[in-house]
Amino acid sequence: MKKILVLFFGLFFQNVMTAQINEIGVFLGGSNFVGDVGKTNYIAPNEPAFGIVYKWNKSPRHSYRFSYMQSTITANDLDSDVPGRNLRGYRFKNNIKELTAGMEFNFFDFNLHEVLKRKITPYVFTGVSYFAYDELYVLNGQTKKDKTERTLAIPMIVGVKTNILDHFVLGVEVGARYTFTDNLDGSLPANENLAPLQFGNINSKDWYVFTGITLTYTFTEKPCYCAE
Repeated sequence: MKKILVLFFGLFFQNVMTAQINEIGVFLGGSNFVGDVGKTNYIAPNEPAFGIVYKWNKSPRHSYRFSYMQSTITANDLDSDVPGRNLRGYRFKNNIKELTAGMEFNFFDFNLHEVLKRKITPYVFTGVSYFAYDELYVLNGQTKKDKTERTLAIPMIVGVKTNILDHFVLGVEVGARYTFTDNLDGSLPANENLAPLQFGNINSKDWYVFTGITLTYTFTEKPCYCAE
């Protein structure tokens, strides 16, 4: 993960030197889990989440976006409306550290150099996420950590943003991550020795969701949005 952060900041400082408009800021919000333990709601943040966001705006309609997010995700069967889960009573806690890169698309033109005009647009984002998490297993009803693992996820983010004051952009977004693991909750341990402990639906992957706000600061020279 340290090497990934070095790459993140390397891309940031490289792009700052170009004649494009840049944004850097923070994400603050909450996280929730969707899988084989706990609630099945897709938007139900129950733990704090935070991160940093960088955007390189190539045009008023699209941007390259890079981010680092971090959160603890938790779930408890006792909070579920599914009777079987409620009776089972499993719960877990996992630590997520995520690096994401991809493309953000604006539904309307979002020219940040028209500083005297209020701009607002819905947007969508997708790309690829690389994240670290704890490999878990459940033994005698207790969730335990086996090791730290890393894998990929597909982020799907929808939001609305607007420019506030000079050089500041405020956004509200919901971002679901479809992961390439089914063991954020300990239901499908990767360790073959723990295979007898698996439970739940082994044919579906886990999801986690970040819901919150972004506040970014815009800087550097006016870009040329003309066709090359």
